Amino acid sequence: MKHYPHHLDLQPAMHAKGTVRLPGSKSISNRTLLLAALGEGTTHIKDLLASDDTHVMLMALQKLGVKWEQIGETQDYIVHGINGVLPIHQADLFMGNAGTAIRPLTAALAVLGGDYTLHGVSRMHERPIGDLVDALNSIGARIGYTGEPGFPPLHIQRGLLRSERIKVRGNVSSQFLTSLLMAAPLMAREHDVVIDVVGELISKPYIEITLNLMRRFGVEVVRDGWQSFTVKTGQRYRSPGVIHVEGDASSASYFLAAGAIAGGPVRVEGVGKDSIQGDVRFVESLQQMGATITMGDNWIEATSNGALTAIDADFNHIPDAAMTIAVAALYAEGPSTLRNIGSWRVKETDRLSAMAIELRKVGALVEEGEDYLKVTPPTEIKTAAIDTYDDHRMAMCFSLATLDGTARRGNKMRINDPQCVAKTFPDYFEAFAKITEDSLF
Repeated sequence: MKHYPHHLDLQPAMHAKGTVRLPGSKSISNRTLLLAALGEGTTHIKDLLASDDTHVMLMALQKLGVKWEQIGETQDYIVHGINGVLPIHQADLFMGNAGTAIRPLTAALAVLGGDYTLHGVSRMHERPIGDLVDALNSIGARIGYTGEPGFPPLHIQRGLLRSERIKVRGNVSSQFLTSLLMAAPLMAREHDVVIDVVGELISKPYIEITLNLMRRFGVEVVRDGWQSFTVKTGQRYRSPGVIHVEGDASSASYFLAAGAIAGGPVRVEGVGKDSIQGDVRFVESLQQMGATITMGDNWIEATSNGALTAIDADFNHIPDAAMTIAVAALYAEGPSTLRNIGSWRVKETDRLSAMAIELRKVGALVEEGEDYLKVTPPTEIKTAAIDTYDDHRMAMCFSLATLDGTARRGNKMRINDPQCVAKTFPDYFEAFAKITEDSLF
Protein backbone atom coordinates (compact mmCIF):
# COMPACT_ATOMS: atom_id res chain seq x y z
CA MET A 1 0.00 0.00 0.00
CA LYS A 2 1.29 3.45 -0.95
CA HIS A 3 2.77 5.58 1.87
CA TYR A 4 2.79 9.35 1.47
CA PRO A 5 4.81 12.01 3.30
CA HIS A 6 3.22 14.31 5.90
CA HIS A 7 2.03 16.59 3.11
CA LEU A 8 1.76 16.51 -0.64
CA ASP A 9 2.23 19.54 -2.91
CA LEU A 10 0.05 19.43 -6.02
CA GLN A 11 0.92 21.71 -8.93
CA PRO A 12 -1.67 23.49 -11.13
CA ALA A 13 -2.99 21.21 -13.87
CA MET A 14 -3.83 22.59 -17.31
CA HIS A 15 -5.96 19.70 -18.54
CA ALA A 16 -7.56 16.44 -17.39
CA LYS A 17 -7.76 13.56 -19.83
CA GLY A 18 -7.41 9.79 -19.70
CA THR A 19 -8.78 6.58 -18.20
CA VAL A 20 -8.81 5.41 -14.58
CA ARG A 21 -9.52 1.88 -13.36
CA LEU A 22 -11.45 2.29 -10.12
CA PRO A 23 -10.79 0.42 -6.87
CA GLY A 24 -13.65 -1.71 -5.55
CA SER A 25 -16.61 -0.14 -3.79
CA LYS A 26 -16.20 0.15 -0.02
CA SER A 27 -19.94 -0.22 0.59
CA ILE A 28 -20.17 -3.36 -1.54
CA SER A 29 -16.89 -4.82 -0.25
CA ASN A 30 -17.71 -4.75 3.46
CA ARG A 31 -21.33 -5.83 3.00
CA THR A 32 -20.19 -8.73 0.80
CA LEU A 33 -17.53 -9.83 3.30
CA LEU A 34 -20.06 -9.99 6.14
CA LEU A 35 -22.77 -11.74 4.11
CA ALA A 36 -20.24 -14.28 2.82
CA ALA A 37 -19.06 -14.89 6.39
CA LEU A 38 -22.58 -15.29 7.82
CA GLY A 39 -23.82 -17.54 5.02
CA GLU A 40 -23.63 -21.19 4.04
CA GLY A 41 -20.91 -22.29 1.64
CA THR A 42 -17.73 -20.82 0.23
CA THR A 43 -17.73 -17.48 -1.62
CA HIS A 44 -15.14 -16.30 -4.13
CA ILE A 45 -15.08 -12.49 -3.96
CA LYS A 46 -13.40 -10.84 -6.94
CA ASP A 47 -11.91 -7.31 -6.95
CA LEU A 48 -12.41 -6.63 -3.24
CA LEU A 49 -11.32 -3.13 -2.28
CA ALA A 50 -7.82 -2.96 -0.76
CA SER A 51 -8.16 -0.30 1.95
CA ASP A 52 -8.07 0.41 5.67
CA ASP A 53 -11.82 -0.16 6.04
CA THR A 54 -11.86 -3.59 4.37
CA HIS A 55 -8.74 -4.59 6.32
CA VAL A 56 -10.63 -3.76 9.53
CA MET A 57 -13.51 -6.03 8.50
CA LEU A 58 -11.22 -8.88 7.42
CA MET A 59 -9.30 -8.75 10.71
CA ALA A 60 -12.51 -8.68 12.77
CA LEU A 61 -13.93 -11.69 10.92
CA GLN A 62 -10.67 -13.54 11.47
CA LYS A 63 -10.80 -12.87 15.22
CA LEU A 64 -14.37 -14.22 15.24
CA GLY A 65 -13.15 -17.49 13.72
CA VAL A 66 -14.22 -16.90 10.12
CA LYS A 67 -11.73 -18.51 7.73
CA TRP A 68 -10.72 -16.60 4.59
CA GLU A 69 -7.73 -16.45 2.29
CA GLN A 70 -6.41 -14.04 -0.31
CA ILE A 71 -5.62 -15.53 -3.72
CA GLY A 72 -1.98 -14.71 -4.38
CA GLU A 73 -1.28 -11.00 -4.86
CA THR A 74 -4.73 -10.34 -6.37
CA GLN A 75 -7.75 -8.67 -4.78
CA ASP A 76 -9.65 -11.95 -4.96
CA TYR A 77 -10.62 -13.63 -1.69
CA ILE A 78 -12.17 -16.92 -0.62
CA VAL A 79 -14.48 -16.67 2.40
CA HIS A 80 -15.73 -19.80 4.18
CA GLY A 81 -19.22 -19.17 5.57
CA ILE A 82 -20.16 -20.04 9.15
CA ASN A 83 -23.84 -20.71 8.32
CA GLY A 84 -24.97 -18.39 11.12
CA VAL A 85 -22.91 -19.98 13.90
CA LEU A 86 -19.82 -18.10 15.08
CA PRO A 87 -16.84 -20.30 16.00
CA ILE A 88 -15.54 -17.82 18.61
CA HIS A 89 -17.87 -16.34 21.22
CA GLN A 90 -15.53 -13.87 22.90
CA ALA A 91 -13.38 -11.26 21.16
CA ASP A 92 -12.01 -7.73 21.37
CA LEU A 93 -12.46 -6.08 17.98
CA PHE A 94 -10.73 -2.92 16.72
CA MET A 95 -12.90 -1.24 14.10
CA GLY A 96 -10.73 1.75 13.12
CA ASN A 97 -13.04 4.45 11.70
CA ALA A 98 -15.05 2.06 9.52
CA GLY A 99 -18.76 2.71 9.91
CA THR A 100 -19.47 0.06 7.26
CA ALA A 101 -17.80 -2.47 9.55
CA ILE A 102 -18.75 -1.58 13.15
CA ARG A 103 -22.46 -1.00 12.58
CA PRO A 104 -23.38 -4.22 10.71
CA LEU A 105 -21.10 -6.26 12.98
CA THR A 106 -22.78 -4.80 16.08
CA ALA A 107 -26.17 -6.02 14.86
CA ALA A 108 -24.93 -9.44 13.77
CA LEU A 109 -23.02 -10.07 17.03
CA ALA A 110 -25.94 -8.89 19.18
CA VAL A 111 -28.20 -11.43 17.44
CA LEU A 112 -25.74 -14.34 17.33
CA GLY A 113 -24.72 -13.87 20.97
CA GLY A 114 -21.43 -13.93 22.83
CA ASP A 115 -19.17 -11.54 24.71
CA TYR A 116 -17.63 -8.90 22.44
CA THR A 117 -16.08 -5.46 22.75
CA LEU A 118 -15.96 -3.13 19.74
CA HIS A 119 -13.87 0.01 19.67
CA GLY A 120 -11.98 2.20 17.20
CA VAL A 121 -10.01 5.38 16.69
CA SER A 122 -11.01 8.50 18.64
CA ARG A 123 -13.23 9.82 15.82
CA MET A 124 -15.15 6.52 15.75
CA HIS A 125 -15.98 7.15 19.41
CA GLU A 126 -17.62 10.43 18.33
CA ARG A 127 -19.80 8.87 15.59
CA PRO A 128 -23.33 8.05 16.79
CA ILE A 129 -24.54 4.48 17.11
CA GLY A 130 -27.28 5.01 19.73
CA ASP A 131 -30.23 4.57 17.37
CA LEU A 132 -28.95 1.13 16.32
CA VAL A 133 -28.20 0.10 19.90
CA ASP A 134 -31.62 1.30 21.10
CA ALA A 135 -33.36 -0.67 18.34
CA LEU A 136 -31.48 -3.87 19.22
CA ASN A 137 -31.80 -3.49 22.99
CA SER A 138 -35.55 -2.89 22.62
CA ILE A 139 -35.95 -6.46 21.34
CA GLY A 140 -33.78 -8.10 23.99
CA ALA A 141 -30.18 -7.57 22.93
CA ARG A 142 -27.64 -6.65 25.63
CA ILE A 143 -25.40 -3.90 24.34
CA GLY A 144 -23.74 -1.50 26.76
CA TYR A 145 -21.58 1.58 26.36
CA THR A 146 -18.13 1.57 27.95
CA GLY A 147 -17.62 5.28 27.21
CA GLU A 148 -20.01 8.06 26.20
CA PRO A 149 -23.64 6.83 25.98
CA GLY A 150 -24.79 6.71 22.36
CA PHE A 151 -21.30 6.16 20.96
CA PRO A 152 -18.69 3.39 20.74
CA PRO A 153 -16.89 1.66 22.45
CA LEU A 154 -19.50 -1.07 22.93
CA HIS A 155 -19.78 -4.20 25.05
CA ILE A 156 -22.09 -6.85 23.58
CA GLN A 157 -23.30 -9.73 25.74
CA ARG A 158 -25.65 -12.58 24.99
CA GLY A 159 -29.27 -11.43 25.10
CA LEU A 160 -32.66 -13.03 24.52
CA LEU A 161 -34.23 -11.61 21.38
CA ARG A 162 -37.99 -11.77 21.50
CA SER A 163 -39.58 -9.29 19.11
CA GLU A 164 -40.96 -9.72 15.61
CA ARG A 165 -41.00 -5.96 15.02
CA ILE A 166 -38.13 -3.48 15.29
CA LYS A 167 -38.22 0.31 15.03
CA VAL A 168 -35.23 2.44 14.00
CA ARG A 169 -34.77 6.10 13.18
CA GLY A 170 -33.83 6.75 9.57
CA ASN A 171 -32.61 10.35 9.61
CA VAL A 172 -29.11 9.99 11.12
CA SER A 173 -27.47 7.21 9.11
CA SER A 174 -28.82 4.65 6.67
CA GLN A 175 -26.19 2.26 8.06
CA PHE A 176 -28.44 1.61 11.08
CA LEU A 177 -31.19 0.21 8.85
CA THR A 178 -28.62 -1.66 6.72
CA SER A 179 -27.26 -3.29 9.88
CA LEU A 180 -30.69 -4.46 11.04
CA LEU A 181 -31.60 -5.70 7.57
CA MET A 182 -28.41 -7.76 7.27
CA ALA A 183 -28.96 -9.27 10.74
CA ALA A 184 -32.70 -9.91 10.21
CA PRO A 185 -32.39 -13.38 8.57
CA LEU A 186 -30.44 -14.50 11.67
CA MET A 187 -33.52 -13.53 13.73
CA ALA A 188 -36.17 -14.86 11.31
CA ARG A 189 -35.73 -18.54 12.10
CA GLU A 190 -39.15 -18.96 13.74
CA HIS A 191 -41.11 -15.89 12.64
CA ASP A 192 -41.04 -13.01 10.18
CA VAL A 193 -39.07 -9.93 11.16
CA VAL A 194 -40.45 -6.47 10.34
CA ILE A 195 -38.27 -3.36 10.55
CA ASP A 196 -40.11 -0.03 10.68
CA VAL A 197 -38.31 3.22 9.87
CA VAL A 198 -39.24 6.16 12.08
CA GLY A 199 -39.11 9.49 10.23
CA GLU A 200 -37.42 10.17 6.92
CA LEU A 201 -34.89 7.65 5.63
CA ILE A 202 -31.74 9.30 4.30
CA SER A 203 -29.28 7.89 1.76
CA LYS A 204 -31.85 5.50 0.25
CA PRO A 205 -29.48 4.32 -2.54
CA TYR A 206 -27.28 2.70 0.11
CA ILE A 207 -30.27 0.66 1.32
CA GLU A 208 -30.79 -0.44 -2.28
CA ILE A 209 -27.19 -1.75 -2.30
CA THR A 210 -27.95 -3.72 0.88
CA LEU A 211 -31.18 -5.21 -0.51
CA ASN A 212 -29.47 -6.10 -3.80
CA LEU A 213 -26.61 -7.93 -2.09
CA MET A 214 -28.92 -9.74 0.35
CA ARG A 215 -30.81 -10.99 -2.71
CA ARG A 216 -27.55 -12.21 -4.24
CA PHE A 217 -27.00 -14.24 -1.08
CA GLY A 218 -30.50 -15.77 -1.23
CA VAL A 219 -32.57 -13.50 1.05
CA GLU A 220 -35.52 -11.48 -0.26
CA VAL A 221 -36.75 -8.44 1.64
CA VAL A 222 -40.34 -7.24 1.11
CA ARG A 223 -40.35 -3.44 1.10
CA ASP A 224 -43.38 -1.25 1.82
CA GLY A 225 -42.18 2.07 0.45
CA TRP A 226 -39.25 3.23 2.56
CA GLN A 227 -41.07 2.86 5.88
CA SER A 228 -41.28 -0.89 6.43
CA PHE A 229 -39.13 -3.89 5.52
CA THR A 230 -40.10 -7.54 6.08
CA VAL A 231 -37.80 -10.57 6.11
CA LYS A 232 -39.89 -13.73 5.89
CA THR A 233 -39.05 -16.66 8.14
CA GLY A 234 -37.03 -19.62 6.90
CA GLN A 235 -34.58 -17.65 4.77
CA ARG A 236 -30.84 -17.90 5.28
CA TYR A 237 -27.78 -16.66 3.50
CA ARG A 238 -26.28 -18.98 0.89
CA SER A 239 -23.14 -18.32 -1.11
CA PRO A 240 -23.71 -17.23 -4.73
CA GLY A 241 -20.40 -18.96 -5.54
CA VAL A 242 -18.59 -16.07 -7.19
CA ILE A 243 -19.37 -12.38 -6.72
CA HIS A 244 -17.68 -9.39 -8.36
CA VAL A 245 -17.26 -6.10 -6.49
CA GLU A 246 -18.07 -3.08 -8.64
CA GLY A 247 -15.68 -0.15 -8.89
CA ASP A 248 -16.38 2.54 -6.30
CA ALA A 249 -18.86 5.10 -7.64
CA SER A 250 -17.98 7.66 -4.96
CA SER A 251 -14.32 7.46 -6.01
CA ALA A 252 -15.40 7.89 -9.63
CA SER A 253 -16.78 11.33 -8.78
CA TYR A 254 -13.37 13.01 -8.52
CA PHE A 255 -12.22 11.92 -11.97
CA LEU A 256 -15.53 12.63 -13.64
CA ALA A 257 -15.58 16.09 -12.07
CA ALA A 258 -12.02 16.63 -13.33
CA GLY A 259 -13.22 15.88 -16.88
CA ALA A 260 -16.17 18.24 -16.45
CA ILE A 261 -13.91 21.05 -15.15
CA ALA A 262 -10.74 20.72 -17.22
CA GLY A 263 -11.60 19.53 -20.70
CA GLY A 264 -11.68 15.77 -20.64
CA PRO A 265 -12.62 13.30 -21.76
CA VAL A 266 -11.95 11.42 -18.53
CA ARG A 267 -13.22 7.84 -18.39
CA VAL A 268 -13.61 5.66 -15.30
CA GLU A 269 -13.76 1.88 -15.64
CA GLY A 270 -15.33 -0.58 -13.22
CA VAL A 271 -18.74 1.06 -12.87
CA GLY A 272 -21.38 1.83 -15.49
CA LYS A 273 -25.01 2.48 -16.33
CA ASP A 274 -26.28 -0.69 -14.59
CA SER A 275 -24.44 -0.08 -11.32
CA ILE A 276 -26.19 -1.01 -8.07
CA GLN A 277 -24.58 2.04 -6.42
CA GLY A 278 -26.69 5.15 -6.04
CA ASP A 279 -23.63 7.39 -6.31
CA VAL A 280 -23.61 6.90 -10.09
CA ARG A 281 -26.38 9.51 -10.00
CA PHE A 282 -23.59 11.98 -9.33
CA VAL A 283 -23.30 12.26 -13.10
CA GLU A 284 -26.80 13.80 -13.22
CA SER A 285 -25.44 16.71 -11.17
CA LEU A 286 -22.51 17.12 -13.56
CA GLN A 287 -24.96 17.15 -16.46
CA GLN A 288 -27.00 19.85 -14.71
CA MET A 289 -23.76 21.83 -14.42
CA GLY A 290 -23.25 21.53 -18.19
CA ALA A 291 -20.89 18.58 -18.64
CA THR A 292 -21.38 15.89 -21.28
CA ILE A 293 -21.72 12.38 -19.79
CA THR A 294 -21.62 9.10 -21.71
CA MET A 295 -22.04 5.68 -20.11
CA GLY A 296 -21.44 2.06 -21.03
CA ASP A 297 -21.97 -1.22 -19.20
CA ASN A 298 -18.74 -0.86 -17.23
CA TRP A 299 -17.56 2.72 -17.82
CA ILE A 300 -18.57 6.37 -17.51
CA GLU A 301 -16.98 9.34 -19.29
CA ALA A 302 -17.15 13.10 -18.64
CA THR A 303 -16.22 15.96 -20.96
CA SER A 304 -16.30 19.72 -20.36
CA ASN A 305 -18.56 22.07 -22.29
CA GLY A 306 -17.05 25.30 -20.97
CA ALA A 307 -17.69 27.01 -17.65
CA LEU A 308 -19.86 25.04 -15.23
CA THR A 309 -23.36 26.22 -14.40
CA ALA A 310 -24.14 26.85 -10.74
CA ILE A 311 -26.40 24.27 -9.10
CA ASP A 312 -29.05 24.32 -6.37
CA ALA A 313 -30.04 20.78 -5.49
CA ASP A 314 -30.96 18.25 -2.78
CA PHE A 315 -28.08 15.81 -2.20
CA ASN A 316 -29.63 13.65 0.51
CA HIS A 317 -29.43 10.61 -1.80
CA ILE A 318 -25.66 10.91 -2.55
CA PRO A 319 -24.02 12.59 0.47
CA ASP A 320 -20.49 11.25 -0.17
CA ALA A 321 -20.32 12.19 -3.85
CA ALA A 322 -21.95 15.55 -3.08
CA MET A 323 -18.67 16.64 -1.46
CA THR A 324 -17.13 16.60 -4.94
CA ILE A 325 -19.82 19.02 -6.16
CA ALA A 326 -18.89 21.43 -3.35
CA VAL A 327 -15.37 21.76 -4.78
CA ALA A 328 -16.54 21.68 -8.41
CA ALA A 329 -18.69 24.70 -7.48
CA LEU A 330 -15.45 26.73 -7.40
CA TYR A 331 -15.55 26.53 -11.20
CA ALA A 332 -19.21 27.50 -11.64
CA GLU A 333 -20.58 30.84 -12.78
CA GLY A 334 -22.47 31.98 -9.70
CA PRO A 335 -23.27 30.52 -6.25
CA SER A 336 -24.20 26.85 -5.79
CA THR A 337 -26.28 25.46 -2.91
CA LEU A 338 -26.08 21.88 -1.66
CA ARG A 339 -29.16 21.03 0.41
CA ASN A 340 -30.24 18.26 2.81
CA ILE A 341 -26.68 17.19 3.66
CA GLY A 342 -26.97 17.17 7.46
CA SER A 343 -25.57 13.61 7.52
CA TRP A 344 -22.17 15.13 6.63
CA ARG A 345 -21.85 16.12 10.29
CA VAL A 346 -21.61 12.51 11.54
CA LYS A 347 -19.21 11.13 8.95
CA GLU A 348 -15.42 10.65 9.25
CA THR A 349 -15.36 14.28 10.40
CA ASP A 350 -17.96 17.07 10.57
CA ARG A 351 -17.78 17.47 6.82
CA LEU A 352 -20.05 20.50 6.66
CA SER A 353 -17.79 22.49 8.95
CA ALA A 354 -14.56 21.12 7.44
CA MET A 355 -15.65 21.83 3.87
CA ALA A 356 -16.67 25.39 4.75
CA ILE A 357 -13.30 26.08 6.41
CA GLU A 358 -11.22 24.70 3.55
CA LEU A 359 -13.29 26.28 0.75
CA ARG A 360 -12.78 29.66 2.43
CA LYS A 361 -9.02 29.05 2.37
CA VAL A 362 -9.08 28.89 -1.44
CA GLY A 363 -11.08 32.12 -1.64
CA ALA A 364 -14.72 31.02 -1.79
CA LEU A 365 -17.50 32.80 0.08
CA VAL A 366 -19.27 30.06 2.04
CA GLU A 367 -22.55 30.03 3.95
CA GLU A 368 -22.78 27.02 6.27
CA GLY A 369 -26.21 26.01 7.52
CA GLU A 370 -27.24 23.14 9.75
CA ASP A 371 -27.89 20.94 6.72
CA TYR A 372 -26.81 22.98 3.70
CA LEU A 373 -23.80 24.67 2.14
CA LYS A 374 -23.84 27.67 -0.21
CA VAL A 375 -20.63 28.18 -2.18
CA THR A 376 -19.93 31.41 -4.06
CA PRO A 377 -16.80 30.90 -6.15
CA PRO A 378 -13.88 33.35 -5.91
CA THR A 379 -12.70 35.41 -8.85
CA GLU A 380 -9.40 33.60 -8.42
CA ILE A 381 -8.68 30.28 -6.66
CA LYS A 382 -5.98 30.89 -4.07
CA THR A 383 -3.12 28.54 -3.24
CA ALA A 384 -3.70 26.93 0.16
CA ALA A 385 -2.62 24.26 2.62
CA ILE A 386 -5.66 21.98 2.91
CA ASP A 387 -6.28 20.23 6.21
CA THR A 388 -7.90 16.83 5.72
CA TYR A 389 -9.24 15.98 9.21
CA ASP A 390 -8.23 12.31 8.79
CA ASP A 391 -10.99 12.21 6.15
CA HIS A 392 -10.15 10.57 2.82
CA ARG A 393 -12.80 12.48 0.89
CA MET A 394 -11.50 15.89 2.01
CA ALA A 395 -8.07 15.00 0.59
CA MET A 396 -9.42 13.72 -2.71
CA CYS A 397 -11.92 16.54 -3.22
CA PHE A 398 -9.39 19.35 -2.92
CA SER A 399 -7.05 17.88 -5.53
CA LEU A 400 -9.64 19.27 -7.97
CA ALA A 401 -8.80 22.84 -6.94
CA THR A 402 -5.54 22.54 -8.91
CA LEU A 403 -7.38 22.24 -12.24
CA ASP A 404 -7.70 24.95 -14.89
CA GLY A 405 -11.32 25.41 -15.84
CA THR A 406 -12.99 27.74 -18.30
CA ALA A 407 -14.28 30.08 -15.58
CA ARG A 408 -11.07 30.26 -13.52
CA ARG A 409 -7.66 28.70 -13.12
CA GLY A 410 -6.66 26.29 -10.39
CA ASN A 411 -3.69 26.84 -8.14
CA LYS A 412 -1.06 24.98 -6.13
CA MET A 413 -2.52 22.99 -3.25
CA ARG A 414 -0.74 21.45 -0.29
CA ILE A 415 -2.66 18.42 0.97
CA ASN A 416 -1.85 17.76 4.62
CA ASP A 417 -1.89 14.13 5.80
CA PRO A 418 -2.50 12.66 2.33
CA GLN A 419 -2.18 9.16 3.82
CA CYS A 420 -5.83 9.38 4.89
CA VAL A 421 -6.85 8.32 1.35
CA ALA A 422 -5.84 4.76 2.34
CA LYS A 423 -9.33 4.43 3.86
CA THR A 424 -10.79 3.80 0.38
CA PHE A 425 -8.28 4.64 -2.38
CA PRO A 426 -4.62 4.13 -1.41
CA ASP A 427 -3.29 5.07 -4.87
CA TYR A 428 -5.56 8.05 -5.46
CA PHE A 429 -2.90 10.68 -6.05
CA GLU A 430 -1.06 8.49 -8.58
CA ALA A 431 -4.32 8.02 -10.48
CA PHE A 432 -5.02 11.76 -10.36
CA ALA A 433 -1.50 12.55 -11.60
CA LYS A 434 -2.02 10.15 -14.50
CA ILE A 435 -5.03 12.03 -15.87
CA THR A 436 -3.52 15.48 -15.30
CA GLU A 437 -0.05 14.51 -16.62
CA ASP A 438 1.58 16.47 -13.83
CA SER A 439 4.15 15.46 -11.23
CA LEU A 440 2.92 15.15 -7.68
CA PHE A 441 5.84 16.86 -6.05
